[in-house]
Amino acid sequence: MYESEHTKFIRDWLAKHPEQIEERRKGRALWWDKPQDPELTEQFRRAEVPTYPYYYDADSAHHA
Repeated sequence: MYESEHTKFIRDWLAKHPEQIEERRKGRALWWDKPQDPELTEQFRRAEVPTYPYYYDADSAHHA
């Protein structure tokens, strides 16, 4: 199975620095793993305003 040089480097580096695995997990949680609220997501979806192909079209107000 192919493994890129970058992947090999990261695997080796993490093996030599196991404390970074926890830091990596914390960083991911800080930036990416956010709790989701389905009700709030649905409210945002319903509140969306459609965009038209040409934003500055004077007639776009009539499309609503």
